[in-house]
Amino acid sequence: MELAGKHVLVTGASRGIGAAAAVALAAAGAALTLAARDPERLAEVAGGIVAAGGRAETAVGDVANYSAVSAVVEEARRRLGPIDAVINNAGVVEPIGRVSAGDPAAWARSIGINLIGAYNVIRAVLPGMLRAGSGVIVNLSSGAATTPLEGWSAYCSSKAGLAMLTRMVTLEAGPAGIRAFGFSPGTTDTDMHVLIRASGINRISQIPREALTPVALPASAIVYLCTPEAEDLAGTEITLNNPDFRRRVGLA
Repeated sequence: MELAGKHVLVTGASRGIGAAAAVALAAAGAALTLAARDPERLAEVAGGIVAAGGRAETAVGDVANYSAVSAVVEEARRRLGPIDAVINNAGVVEPIGRVSAGDPAAWARSIGINLIGAYNVIRAVLPGMLRAGSGVIVNLSSGAATTPLEGWSAYCSSKAGLAMLTRMVTLEAGPAGIRAFGFSPGTTDTDMHVLIRASGINRISQIPREALTPVALPASAIVYLCTPEAEDLAGTEITLNNPDFRRRVGLA
């Protein structure tokens, strides 16, 4: 129960890595606020956690809307107290397509969720963390932050910006006790990869489902990053594909 007494906010918690991380964090003793846009699936995840003896509250909202994010954070604090850690997991891979044929509105929407959404959450929780002199921010990163992939201009650009945002939080808030991480889970078996495979664009779409990483593995790594054992990794981009990191987490 290494996270007993901690309050963790997880965005994009209704499915995939977000849902798996929520379950793993609850098993480690954390009280959870689960945020997403799908109230039914969010309630299912929270219900499973509560049935297993954990504590989870839900909040429906769009991370791209700062007013909605601010309201979620205030309600989370009212219900469960100060937020000790944030898992910025909400994200989309769409639109998939070449730059020359893209939909500008869809492209902007992707940046709004993947990058601006993460900023909105950090902006809403960081003042409270600074007052407390501690806090953890885990931004779900990707190899796409540094490697361009055909058809993924919005996703790659948003993840590159998110990597810099992690560094900025470390620069400005690290000395005050805030630990920020960029965490790349690798190619994971989620609904997002159903869309990727269907697109048939770039080498990632050709990876068979049986070769994808089960969501439980990045979920375990996220729990680890929320503990003091990961303090020396703060401010860096971490990948689950790194064998040294996998050994640290106990996934070797």
